[in-house]
Amino acid sequence: MKLRHTMAALAALLLWAAEGSAALAQDARAALSASSASTIEEVKKRGTLMVGLATFVPWAMRGKSGELVGYEVDVAKKLAEDMGVKVELVPTAWDGIIPALLAGKFDFIIGGMTITPARNLTVNFTAPYSATGVHLAANKKLAAGLTKIEDFNKADVTLVARRGSSAAATAQRLFPKATLRQFDDDAQSILEVVNGRAHALVATVPRPAAAVFDNPDTLFLPFADPIVKQADAMAVRKGDPDALNFLNNWIMLKTLDGWLEERQAYWFKGREWRDQVAQ
Repeated sequence: MKLRHTMAALAALLLWAAEGSAALAQDARAALSASSASTIEEVKKRGTLMVGLATFVPWAMRGKSGELVGYEVDVAKKLAEDMGVKVELVPTAWDGIIPALLAGKFDFIIGGMTITPARNLTVNFTAPYSATGVHLAANKKLAAGLTKIEDFNKADVTLVARRGSSAAATAQRLFPKATLRQFDDDAQSILEVVNGRAHALVATVPRPAAAVFDNPDTLFLPFADPIVKQADAMAVRKGDPDALNFLNNWIMLKTLDGWLEERQAYWFKGREWRDQVAQ
């Protein structure tokens, strides 16, 4: 009887060990599969980091020679340099940039993308690498006397914003009574306000301040501070923890050594870069 019990216990132990070995092997295969699917590994093998972005001043703009310059361009180039690879910038229409990421047109979005719950359902975001906000640049004549946020939430007020942007979503949320007209680029939106066809531009910082700087006789900032604060992050495809780990640590290190702060100060707080941009 004791022998049978001993043999049964031994058989159970061997079965447990076999199942454990199988589980470990399965975990190893899963880890290998995840590693092989990692965007970081693909970039290393390819030797080129492909970055999706859209043209926003001063995040990404065309320089005088046609090249892209701006804060996001600096970030993408520095990231590629630290990875030991080349960088390929892939300009993409803003309203199609997330579908393009999911379709594998590029590796990451580095384009001043604000974290929102709706976007986060489709893509994963890194830790923020810049803190911005939404602000207004208003026409001096049309918006004279509009001193409170609620003054812009009226049926006789017309606002403009870039199509598909977080600023447009903010305008819809804060000013539901106003008429919101959306355009495919900031320049066209600003022109509407300058020419008196709209009361104000709703855009991400520092675009409104830059518009006022360029059109001081026509535009002004109705409020000292942004009407909404927001955080911008890189976007990656879901199911890629390796990419999130690397990018989050890179952002942490570039924050600690002051590089991100220095680049933000250059592009967002000054205008020294103006002579680099095509007029």
